[in-house]
Amino acid sequence: MKLKQTKKGRKTTYSKKIWYKLDLSAIVYPTLQRKDFSSVYRQSLILKEPIRPELMQQAVDIALSRFPTYKTAIRRGFFWRYLEPNHRPGPFVKEDISNPCMPMPFKANNRYLLRFYYHNCRISMEAHHCLGDGAGGMCVLATIVAVYLRLLGHEIPSGGYVRDINELPDKGELEDAYMKYANAQVRPPRPMEKTYRIWGTKEPFYTLNIIDGIMPIKEVKEVAAKFNATVTEYLNAVLLYALLQKQNSESPRRPKPVRIAMPVNLRRFFPYETLRNFISMVYPSIDPRLGDFTFEEIVSHVHHYMRYYINEKFLRGDITTNAATQRHPLIRVVPLFIKDFVVRSFYTRVQDHYSSAGLSNMGTIKFPAEMEKHIERIDIYMGQPFSSRTNCAIISYGDTLTVNFTSSIKEADVERYFFQKLVKDGISVLIESNRKESLCPTV
Repeated sequence: MKLKQTKKGRKTTYSKKIWYKLDLSAIVYPTLQRKDFSSVYRQSLILKEPIRPELMQQAVDIALSRFPTYKTAIRRGFFWRYLEPNHRPGPFVKEDISNPCMPMPFKANNRYLLRFYYHNCRISMEAHHCLGDGAGGMCVLATIVAVYLRLLGHEIPSGGYVRDINELPDKGELEDAYMKYANAQVRPPRPMEKTYRIWGTKEPFYTLNIIDGIMPIKEVKEVAAKFNATVTEYLNAVLLYALLQKQNSESPRRPKPVRIAMPVNLRRFFPYETLRNFISMVYPSIDPRLGDFTFEEIVSHVHHYMRYYINEKFLRGDITTNAATQRHPLIRVVPLFIKDFVVRSFYTRVQDHYSSAGLSNMGTIKFPAEMEKHIERIDIYMGQPFSSRTNCAIISYGDTLTVNFTSSIKEADVERYFFQKLVKDGISVLIESNRKESLCPTV
């Protein structure tokens, strides 16, 4: 926030110019922006009645002002980018499209970094990742849907993901939470070895392939318990298993490790209610060069990896590692165009090669009971991958667990191996997709 000096007659007054510095994670996302890629994710709530778009537009207009860091436009300074309040008309609720999470140019859509769509009973929000992560985005979408239901005449209280639109946002909601906890005395090393990469037939521009697997969460929990694992550990193991199967099908002369990039919601470990990005990455992996792994061994390996790395101490060290670069006095004074070139080159040549796939588990989502009876299902999509790989997002709501795959290649081998393994383990899976061709005929 800056003070701008203005002169009025003989008096000097000061008016506040509000702006928001990008958080530690958000700094990277605009750097990777290109014509055919934006860091965009989608969240969808499927209601039990068809959406009335005119009321949904009213709900967006009413509720979005409650989230000032989301009602913004991104601007470019000499050293850093930043967010400033956006008072232009919009964002507007539109009919849905078949290929979501398309690139989001910063000057389009009246400079909003949010998009809203409807189709039958589904309302969807797409957000640029520089605004916040999935947990923050879910607060925005849930509050908008709560206001929409109130406009229909339903009594929906605030609580949890549904924020009170009559209250000002808490200061902590708007802040960069990373910097508060970047105080560890040691910085853990990062995985540096290149991993197995999925190569496939690139789809035409503006094409995103989606495969949804819908299953009873009770069955998933029962199967995970047989392996003494949590749902997250079990599904990570299934994805690693699918990646190994895919690599084996190619008969490589020199197999490479398979590794998953998995964001961890830091709000579980640090008491901070920011609506901006507050995640850290962990990388469960299997190295087939050590020998053949049974599925039981994969689950056990993932289980112990998660218990060892996902805790307050290691995560604090990871935050400190991320913050070190931004805090460096030399980096702070380097012009933005040089920062962009270095970060983009590093990510393209190094960072993007560290993982074979992405997996994000939002966990179990709960809304006020008065609201839950109006909602059938929740979907979340990690969006278009930066390179030829698949991204997987998992979310649980009510009795249903949904696994949402997205990719920009025609082949769906990894997804097929993944769902085949679930069915083999005794889990009932309903498959939905926007693909025109049959995707998993044997599942």
